[in-house]
Amino acid sequence: MDITNEEELDSLLSEPSPALVTEIARIDGDIAILGIGGKIGPTLGRMAARAVDRAGVDKAVYGVSRFSEAGLRKKLDSWGVESVSCDLLDRDSVAKLPDARNVIFMAGRKFGTSGGGEATTWAMNAVLPSIVADRYRNGRIVVFSTGCVYPLVGAAGGGSVEADRPEPVGEYAQSCLARERVFEYGSGRHGTPVLLFRLNYAIDLRYGVLHDIAMSVWEGRPVDNSVGEFNAIWQGDVNDWALRCLEHCTSPPTALNVTGPEVEAVSRVAGEFGRIMGKQVRYTRPVPGKAGYLSNAARALSMFGRPRVSMDEMIRLQAEWVMAGGRSLGKPTHFEVSTGEF
Repeated sequence: MDITNEEELDSLLSEPSPALVTEIARIDGDIAILGIGGKIGPTLGRMAARAVDRAGVDKAVYGVSRFSEAGLRKKLDSWGVESVSCDLLDRDSVAKLPDARNVIFMAGRKFGTSGGGEATTWAMNAVLPSIVADRYRNGRIVVFSTGCVYPLVGAAGGGSVEADRPEPVGEYAQSCLARERVFEYGSGRHGTPVLLFRLNYAIDLRYGVLHDIAMSVWEGRPVDNSVGEFNAIWQGDVNDWALRCLEHCTSPPTALNVTGPEVEAVSRVAGEFGRIMGKQVRYTRPVPGKAGYLSNAARALSMFGRPRVSMDEMIRLQAEWVMAGGRSLGKPTHFEVSTGEF
């Protein structure tokens, strides 16, 4: 597998698995992706449209966003996604959205929370879910969440599992737990089937943990090892699993950790980048940090199997992308942050 440009990357990230095509034909109703304008949303929407097309079923795929990025609506429309402009914090506008039996909720805010943006983050992550939970009470909802709702842990334990008690650190993580609780309340009140999709971290060659590490190695900067280990998963697998989770929504909600099967050491990954790139690797500290956001994805792996793209393959693709001057979104993941301040 080789990727030489963004069209090839977007195509690969939006390639549905045969299992998804089968399942998309089985679920009833249209699909609405709320907050499609983020980093993951466009390729998820394209995958949904491709799966519907291959299944040969009559099912609309709606992509909802404020669409602040130039050209995104045109791109989505060309992919078979019906774009709908909406401010999701406006209850009247949300009431006018198309009916859909299947909802992927992706709206949220992370970066810019600390230092004066706390109120906006809480509005996006805790108020907005109340509006959506009420509007789509008769649907099923996959809610994008984060492993940040768990406490910081070391690698020795294998990562947090879904039954672990949430202990969010910082206002961003606290607001993410609030998002989950609001959907949980809506599920209990209306009987809405919900799945809490706890993701960390998605890999798209234009951003992500691997991108952050690779850029440091390539540019000769010290690799930040304040957090010594991480989890990650190919964004194409994230998209596939999110859509397949529509069949696994329940009331009360089910939580699902979504990441790769490995707990990866920053030093191992950075060392591989250094070998491929012919670069010397340096670190910000002599001893790596011992705690971070680590999730155990055994439940998801039992449901969907192993990700289609392995960690070693992602490392190779990322190194080649960076060395070839592939575009960066300029959006660091800040995976090395352990204070909860984003």
